Amino acid sequence: MSIRPVLETRRAQPFMEGAGVHLHRAFGFQDPTEADPFLLFDDFRNDRPEDYLAGFPWHPHRGIETITYVLAGTVEHGDSLGNRGELGAGSVQWMTAGSGILHQEMPKGDAQGRMHGFQLWANLPADQKMTAPRYQDIQGSDIPEVIDDDGTVARIVTGEFWGKRGPVDGIAADPQYLDISIPPGVKKRLKVDTYRRSFAYVFEGEAVFADASTPSGVRLEKEVMGQEVNIRDLSGDRTLVRFGTGDEIVVQAGERGVRFLLISGAPIQEPVAWHGPIVMNTREELMTAMAELRNGTFIKPAH
Repeated sequence: MSIRPVLETRRAQPFMEGAGVHLHRAFGFQDPTEADPFLLFDDFRNDRPEDYLAGFPWHPHRGIETITYVLAGTVEHGDSLGNRGELGAGSVQWMTAGSGILHQEMPKGDAQGRMHGFQLWANLPADQKMTAPRYQDIQGSDIPEVIDDDGTVARIVTGEFWGKRGPVDGIAADPQYLDISIPPGVKKRLKVDTYRRSFAYVFEGEAVFADASTPSGVRLEKEVMGQEVNIRDLSGDRTLVRFGTGDEIVVQAGERGVRFLLISGAPIQEPVAWHGPIVMNTREELMTAMAELRNGTFIKPAH
């Protein structure tokens, strides 16, 4: 067994998207090879309705898949193909934009005003960029959950883990998308396919992700009492952890336990031409998509 080294930890940064939704972005609109096949990851947890109710009005997508995982509140969605639906707490929508759709996503809080969730963008390979759009809306009750002997809980959205398979299928990157909860003080080894790019996103509690046989936090330079010192970072809420190659990660939960998403996928390794929610392989394809948006031919007829 080889432990995946930690390449980087970083905090998600405050960002505003849509019609004025306050969120935190862990990565996106930077180097598309960094997390290939994944392009963007947003954390839209918010407890103030005025910071999210404007939502994400009508906007286009082409050439990607968007994965929305809701923890609290609801997201109403609709598109130019006539699809309508509502995502509730614990549910997932895996949308393959393919050749193109126009859609909107409008969040609503729960009884306490909370709107919590995440959105991940996954790239599509060149031969699937112009495939027909489709949705997979998965209710929370349909996502398998496995509890290990030490109390660790894994919700399996897609991929296979601990003998269970998630309900989302037919995804280009053949990803694994897990929601992991580890009790306080528990050290856990989690297998990840060697050939996949992998990252974790911590959103509750804290933990140390090991990059050696003995768990030790990621070494960071920080200023303490006016002096630069090397310390070990205990990764906490809204922390992205990127891993190198290997076939497992090791995590030591802190005194409050930890909950994080563990996501991996097979790299596509193709050129990326990217403008907002449209991701193609060449600038020419991108310009064609923008022209089609202007002249009304962006949405392709169903075959």
